[in-house]
Amino acid sequence: MIVDIGLAFLEGLALIVSPCILPVLPLVLAASVEGGRRRPYGIIIGFVLAFSLFALVSRKIVLALGIDLDVIKNVSLVLLALFGLVLLSSKLSEKFSAATQGAANYGNDLASKGGDGLLSGVMIGALIGLVWTPCAGPILAAVLVQVIRQQSDLAGNLIIVAFALGAGVPMFIIAMTGRKIMKKLGFLTRHAEAVRRGFGVLILLSVAYIASGVDAQSLLTSSRTEAQLPAGELVLQNGLSQPYAAPEFAGIEAWINSNPLTMQSLKGKVVLIDFWTYSCINCVRTLPYITEWDRKYRDQGLVIVGVHAPEFEFEKKLDNVKAALAQHGIRYPVALDNQLATWGNFANRYWPAHYLIDKEGKVVYTHFGEGEYGVTENNIRYLLGLKSSAATVESQAPAFLPGQTPETYLGYERAENFAGKEPLAHDAESAFRFPDSLDGNQWALSGKWKVAAEKIVAGEQGAALRLNFTARKVFLVLGTASGQPLHVAIRLNGVAAGAAAGKDASGSVVTVERNTLYQLIDQKTLKDGLLEIKADAPGLEAYAFTFG
Repeated sequence: MIVDIGLAFLEGLALIVSPCILPVLPLVLAASVEGGRRRPYGIIIGFVLAFSLFALVSRKIVLALGIDLDVIKNVSLVLLALFGLVLLSSKLSEKFSAATQGAANYGNDLASKGGDGLLSGVMIGALIGLVWTPCAGPILAAVLVQVIRQQSDLAGNLIIVAFALGAGVPMFIIAMTGRKIMKKLGFLTRHAEAVRRGFGVLILLSVAYIASGVDAQSLLTSSRTEAQLPAGELVLQNGLSQPYAAPEFAGIEAWINSNPLTMQSLKGKVVLIDFWTYSCINCVRTLPYITEWDRKYRDQGLVIVGVHAPEFEFEKKLDNVKAALAQHGIRYPVALDNQLATWGNFANRYWPAHYLIDKEGKVVYTHFGEGEYGVTENNIRYLLGLKSSAATVESQAPAFLPGQTPETYLGYERAENFAGKEPLAHDAESAFRFPDSLDGNQWALSGKWKVAAEKIVAGEQGAALRLNFTARKVFLVLGTASGQPLHVAIRLNGVAAGAAAGKDASGSVVTVERNTLYQLIDQKTLKDGLLEIKADAPGLEAYAFTFG
């Protein structure tokens, strides 16, 4: 935590060289000139308090809702770009000034009543902090990740304050020195329009720079290359430029194959964290590689921890997860992160997601999604201190091909491409009829179905579902509401699936005994198809289609 606090302070200081500082400079300089000698102090106090409050609220929101920080950054960039355009235009600037005249008058009143300007400085600094906070971009996102993964509110709050103080120091210097300079020079006053437009251009350039995603640090640092290494020596491939302390496990409801673990207890081991959920086809496709690494390297110091982070309610049930572990031969520790607390600590957003941690407890390599198995195994061997590379790993066919139907959810919360004429009534059973035809990627229902938030439930025998898809393989998450086995007939292009039936649809029939992922179709090659499934009894649950 001490290291994180120090790093946060340095990151705050680093903002002085960020393009994001440009929109703030005119506000800090201009506000510092007016009022008494204490106003610059008030500006910095207000700035630090406003940022700290914003970051505290952000931590709570991100932890509770999993909000994507990239969305916040992108919205901020749009607002900044609009502000830059306003500065470039005299007419827009006049309208903007008129719209904000009330706030300006209020600020002037505060300054005149405040005597030395301390209170007005606090108010202005708070306003500056709120304006500036969203535009900090990548550095702010990195700090929020540090804040989110702390185990206590105290630790998170200390990091917030450290970053705010780090950012406030250069702001204070600007306020003090700018005040002296501007008292002696009237340049900005005489060339107000040119300065305004100049800042407009700088803001737009700043937006372009931040949006480009260029990492200035990566341009200034270099890493060891294989050409610099002795022949045959392993090197960490695609490693993080800034390794960080692994977040702690939190909110784990149950441990399988292990007593409860902590990151502290795993120091001295190489650790691979795998975020997965058992009905995710992309996760399932990675499991043969992960279980093989567990078999090969467990005795050499590798600890694999599967953090099971559920997408659907049924994936939270301990017995369901245990059945999945038995099915896939998983013997390494698995933690049930049903409330996504550990997911939040890692600021994770993907299934599957792999975090490789060295013996000192630092995350040094990450990979999201399928693939890069050879790179991941190389890095495992490197961290274990092994001297040679592993045999080349051949990946399966890619899970997604151009033109393939995207993942398709059926519950009303995320349902898309429904082509039926009847509305998807929420949490109510309705009668449906198939339309005359379906366009690509569209689906429809026939018979009685109840549409819930994350699933649809057949209300009668013969209730059917159709999908017009493009893929080689079709998977569907199915379950049974009664807990009793159900049988589902599978038809492709109007006839029994036959040779195109998936591994779970022997004889063109799927037996649904528990909530999990079922392979319905395997056409051997990527092509179009019209899939129809029909339940032999009410209570069939269907959640989401995935493809391969």
